[in-house]
Amino acid sequence: MEQKTKINAGDGKQEIVITREFDLPLELLFKAHADPEIIEQWMSHAHRKTKVLKQENKKHGSWQMETTDDKGNKVFGANGVILEFIPDKRITRTFEMENTPFPVQLEFIEFEKLTDETSRLTMQMIFKSVAVRDQLLKMPFAQGLTMAHNRIQEIAGKFKKK
Repeated sequence: MEQKTKINAGDGKQEIVITREFDLPLELLFKAHADPEIIEQWMSHAHRKTKVLKQENKKHGSWQMETTDDKGNKVFGANGVILEFIPDKRITRTFEMENTPFPVQLEFIEFEKLTDETSRLTMQMIFKSVAVRDQLLKMPFAQGLTMAHNRIQEIAGKFKKK
């Protein structure tokens, strides 16, 4: 089966470019990345619950989320600053994973209308060094991203007008 989420990590580069086409209208794909309630749904799964603690969708706004296990133990935290927020077009932000050795990364998240019912997400992630990027790629990064994108399709798809 063809991988829908494509990850391009060129040798010797400090970036990863991720693309995915969705069977979702542009506005719905963007909303899935801006609406805290929808973000919580697609970021949560079987034994993990994600809570958006802050989501200021504006230039110089900040965001913060955390994921807990079944017992309420924090297993993941992330935060950052929104540098650019253009509805249905682009979100540029910093992304910091809490309690990890990874430094802050820069993310350019772009949304593109393909048809009235389909759209494309392109994420360019820039890392402090090639070594940091390569360290992230050794983790189950691609699987987690694909799972999240599949959940965006599933959850945001429920909001599509019939």
